[in-house]
Amino acid sequence: AVNDNVNTVAPRDSAGYATYSNARPSLALPLSSLTGTALNPLTAQSNGRQYALHPAAAPLRTLFESGRCAVVANVGPLIEPVTRTSFQNGSVQVPPQLFSHSDQQVFWETSRPDSREKIGWAGRMADLLQASNPNPQLSMNISLRGQNFLQTGVSVQPYSMGTQGAEARNGYLGSGDNAARREAIDSLLNGPLDHPLERASADIQKRSRDSYALVSSALAANVGLTTPIPTLPDGLGLVAESSYGQLVSQLRMVGRMIQARSQLGQRRQIFYVAIGGYDFHDRLQSDHRDQMAALSHALQMFHAITVELGMQDKVTTFTASDFGRTSSANGDGSDHGWGGEHFVLGGAVRGRDIYGELPDLTRGGPDDAGWGQLIPKLAVDQYAATLARWFGVTESQIDSIFPALNAANPRFGAASGGYINSYRDLGFMTGA
Repeated sequence: AVNDNVNTVAPRDSAGYATYSNARPSLALPLSSLTGTALNPLTAQSNGRQYALHPAAAPLRTLFESGRCAVVANVGPLIEPVTRTSFQNGSVQVPPQLFSHSDQQVFWETSRPDSREKIGWAGRMADLLQASNPNPQLSMNISLRGQNFLQTGVSVQPYSMGTQGAEARNGYLGSGDNAARREAIDSLLNGPLDHPLERASADIQKRSRDSYALVSSALAANVGLTTPIPTLPDGLGLVAESSYGQLVSQLRMVGRMIQARSQLGQRRQIFYVAIGGYDFHDRLQSDHRDQMAALSHALQMFHAITVELGMQDKVTTFTASDFGRTSSANGDGSDHGWGGEHFVLGGAVRGRDIYGELPDLTRGGPDDAGWGQLIPKLAVDQYAATLARWFGVTESQIDSIFPALNAANPRFGAASGGYINSYRDLGFMTGA
């Protein structure tokens, strides 16, 4: 996703709103619409700034006010700290292909814009922690949206499944012709296999077969979820219905896999869900409204699922995006940006607070790279390391997974704004 962060968390104090509406007069939300989703963080923002969530994101605001959701401000891929001056005079390193979807998605998922290696930070975590699961058969990294770099490790690969459960080889299960086909396939997989590539291929296919059996059996052993699917409000477009259906189906399967964790032999699980349709070069106000409604209602439902399972303190949900959008308008849309705001939800989150400093939206101001792209104040490394520490990664392992934070030679100094613990730990997780 490439979410329009500027309308997601919008200024509502007089001075901040004036700057915001001046930066994007054709896209700014009416000030009157921001009253119902005003944020009341525990930590006062600098210069008396006040903010509200998008009016369609009311369920997220409810979670925020109840202490179950935090906002992390102005996060993005960084190699080192950047200012407007250092960006424009070229005196600092910045991520390559800075405003390219595919490149910035990779850097969000790997946290390594200084490297061509496409090993994700959740994959590097799994390489270290996979052995802590009682049953090593199934990867602790489980994807509901296919292959991704975030969960790809050196030794651990993500296990991909569908919203209806594990996916079997076509024509492998069942009787009749399928039984004969299954016998032939099993015979091929069991050898003799003389070439290393044959053995590697057979190992992958046998793991897939065995994982299908394990996941299917584990899901069948549980009664399913009772948390209902909330109904979206009236007045939304088809974008909301489509996005909501996709998100709900992915998140409910995540809930079922958490429910089946004992049968799966898993103490730790990392899930990947994804939704597109956020590239708002036009129709921003209507389509972004739909996406915010779909996202916030789906996340509210998923939090309710974790409460149903008694796992709300042990499950954390966080958002990520290729990049934010420009503070400036392009007709009735915005363009590719850089930094953006993100949400972290769960019982272990130090909620009802804004972590970091929301950007100055002044055109040509200190946070404007030049065309309305907002320069991040916090690196993906810092955001991810805070989550990793809560997940059980040690300080020395954090040095390995996130070398930019290595205590011997850190690239980032003290972060500021809101409640920030340290450059290595932004403080939004309890026990982190």
